[in-house]
Amino acid sequence: MRCKKMRSKRRFYWILAAGLLTASVFPAYGATTQEQINQAQQEKQQAESSLESTQDRIEEIESQKGQTEAYLSELSRQLTELTSDMQELQREYTDKQTELTQVQEELEEARVREEKQYEAMKVRIQFMYEHSQAGALEMLFSADSFMDFLNRADNISEITKYDREMLADYEATRQEVSEKEQQVLLEQQEIEALQDQSTKQQEQIQELYEYTYNQVQEYTQELAGAESEEAALLASIQTQEDALNQLLIQAKQEEVEAQRKAQEEAARKAAEAEAARQQAAQQQAGQNQQAGSGQTGSSAPDTDTGASDVSNETSQGNSSSGGTYLGRFKLTAYCSCSICCGQWSQYQGLTASGAQAQEGVTVAMGGVPFGTKLSINGHIYTVQDRGTAYGHVDVYFSNHASALAFGLQYADVYMVN
Repeated sequence: MRCKKMRSKRRFYWILAAGLLTASVFPAYGATTQEQINQAQQEKQQAESSLESTQDRIEEIESQKGQTEAYLSELSRQLTELTSDMQELQREYTDKQTELTQVQEELEEARVREEKQYEAMKVRIQFMYEHSQAGALEMLFSADSFMDFLNRADNISEITKYDREMLADYEATRQEVSEKEQQVLLEQQEIEALQDQSTKQQEQIQELYEYTYNQVQEYTQELAGAESEEAALLASIQTQEDALNQLLIQAKQEEVEAQRKAQEEAARKAAEAEAARQQAAQQQAGQNQQAGSGQTGSSAPDTDTGASDVSNETSQGNSSSGGTYLGRFKLTAYCSCSICCGQWSQYQGLTASGAQAQEGVTVAMGGVPFGTKLSINGHIYTVQDRGTAYGHVDVYFSNHASALAFGLQYADVYMVN
C-alpha cells in the first residue's frame, strides 16, 4: 500500500528530523556515526534535488512533446485537406480540358459552316455580277403583272438579306465560340496557377511535417533518457535511504549503549557511596557501643536497600516489557484514506508487506524487517508498512478521525522479537 507517505521528499524531512534529534541526544557519543549520517543526508538531499530537477525537465519535455504532437496532427490535417483540394483541382482541370475540346470542335464546325455560306454567297454575287443589271432587269420586267414584279424584286431582296443574315449569324456564332474558347483557356490557366500554388504549399507543409516529426522523435528519445535518469535516481535515493536508516539504527544503538554505561556508572558510584555509608555507620555503631557500655541493648545498623534498587533498575533498563529497548520514538497515526495515503489509497489498506492493515496491529517504520514486533505503551504492534524512518513509528487506524485524534506523541519503544 505504501500508505501515508506520499513522496520521498517528505520521507527525507522525517529522516532529517530524526537525525537532528539523534544529534541533540548524544553529541558526545558515536561522532563517527553522526558524521556518516550527516554525509548520507547531504548525499541524499543532493540526489533528491537532482531528482526534482529531472522530474521538472520530464514535465517540460512532456509539455513540449504534447504541443509538438498537436502541431504535427494539425499539419497532417492540412496535408489531407490540401491533397483533397488538389484532387478536386485536377478533376476541374480535366473537366475544363474536355469542355475546351468540345468548344474547339464547335468552333471548327462554325468556321466550316461560315466558309460554306460565304462560298455560296460569293457564287450568287458572281452570278449576279456576270449577268449584270440587264439580267436582273430582264427577270424583273419579264413579270406577268405588277404584283409578279414586286414579288420577284422582293425575292431578290430576301435572298440578299438572307445571305447577309446567315453570314452575320455564322460570324456571331464563331465569335461566341471563340470567346468561349478564350474563357475556357483562361479558366484552365487559373486552375493551373492554383495547382502550382497548392503544390508549393504542399511541399512547404510536407517539409514542416517532416521537421516536426523529427522533433517529436527527439523529444521521445530525450524523454526516455530523462525517465531512465529518474529511475536511476529513485533507486539511488532508496539505497541511500536504506543506508541512512541503518546508520540511524546504529546511532540509536550507540545512544542506548551510552545510556546503559551511564546507568552502570551511576549505579557503581551509588553502590560505592552506599558501601562507604554503611562502613561509616558500622564504625559509628562500634564507637557508640564502646562509649555507651552503661546502656542496655543495642540497635542494629540501618541498612539501606537503595543500591540494590539501583542495581536492579539498571539490570532491567534494557529489557523492560520483555523486549530490547530501542529508544524514545516519535509516534504519529494514519489511515487508508486519500488524505493520508494519496495515490496509494486505491489499494484499500494493503500494506507494503502485502498484509492487510489492521487497527491495533499495523505500524509503519523503516530500518527493521517486516514482521518485527514493537512494544509501545504496553501494546504489541507489528511492522507491516513503510514510509517513515527508523525512530518514527506510524500507527494505523481504521478511520481518519481516530488518526487525527491520536496526534503526535513520544513513547519508549521495545523490540519484542
